[in-house]
Amino acid sequence: MSEDRLTLDDFGDLIERPDGGVRRDAEERRLRTAPPRGALGRLDELGVWLAAAQGRVPVAPVERPRMVVFAGDHGVAELGVSGRPAGSAHTLVRAALDGTGAAAVLARLAGVPVRVVDMALDCDPGELPAEVTRHRVRRGSGRLDVEDALTAQEAERAFRAGMAVADEEADAGTDVVVLGDLSVGGTTAAGVLVAALCGTDASVVTGRGGTGIDDLAWMRKCAAVRDGLRRARPALGDPLRLLAVTGGADLTAMTGFLLQSAVRRTPVILDGVVSAACALVAQRVAFRATDWWLAGQRSGEPGQARALDRMALDPLLDQGVTVGEGAGALLALPLVRAAAALAAELPVDAPADASVGAPAGPDAGLDAT
Repeated sequence: MSEDRLTLDDFGDLIERPDGGVRRDAEERRLRTAPPRGALGRLDELGVWLAAAQGRVPVAPVERPRMVVFAGDHGVAELGVSGRPAGSAHTLVRAALDGTGAAAVLARLAGVPVRVVDMALDCDPGELPAEVTRHRVRRGSGRLDVEDALTAQEAERAFRAGMAVADEEADAGTDVVVLGDLSVGGTTAAGVLVAALCGTDASVVTGRGGTGIDDLAWMRKCAAVRDGLRRARPALGDPLRLLAVTGGADLTAMTGFLLQSAVRRTPVILDGVVSAACALVAQRVAFRATDWWLAGQRSGEPGQARALDRMALDPLLDQGVTVGEGAGALLALPLVRAAAALAAELPVDAPADASVGAPAGPDAGLDAT
């Protein structure tokens, strides 16, 4: 992809599906292990998916997962659509960095390092570590119901920042990313994206967010999604423009991250409605990218359900976790690790073929299309 000009169409050529030949090898190997077919439920499916993603049989253990969280404030929060004050997402980031946030506690339990990326927090950047703020595009995103969340230039910067983070993680050897968000007003922006891409009304996709807003706040949120949707529809043919109009810097960066992670063959576990909305935009850019993502858990947010259904992604868990931050996706990580261990360590009944057990060659992952 050209560094001078961001052309999203390039992702359609750059992203390949996980290796189909390795998938068949993994399925054949599983048939030669002791537990009968179907006895391990979705762990079988996960093990085969991991083998294809890694391009090797048997699967390598998941040893270097990382939680990556994109953070930002949304101007639409000024309308009272969230249970948290507008411009307060930096307090959530501080809790994540201090290890006191819900996802931070779960990450510590799972031994997963956490990376927070500030894209548009409404605070002085000096209040946070430089490593957190180095990709920031602006201080707070615009109010999507009456103005664009970002300028075209800011949207491209945010998208490229997400791509850069994906490259950094791939270069560091991250084998699975747990994707999360920390925002105030972010689920409203996500609702607009899902409604626009699924062709539904505001009330169909509007949930109560991580704080469980009351009926009056929900009605304000519906109105904001409706107004944002009216502004989003003319931009449906241009995903980057759509993100600039209603997505904000954090959701734009997350979309770039998802697409570049697929280019770099890095599996990603999605969390709630925000990551699902970004994945839906990314699917519009490159339909094969979806094969690199897992839906961690069903949050109960109607927008998430719509987005996952459109992408044919079936959540691994149904826990109703709406707190965001990557918490729901983290709960699914032990299943992914268990699937890798079973796929790698269950003894086979007969000697493997010479090709089984060795990493795939340099052409792994390039399915014939």
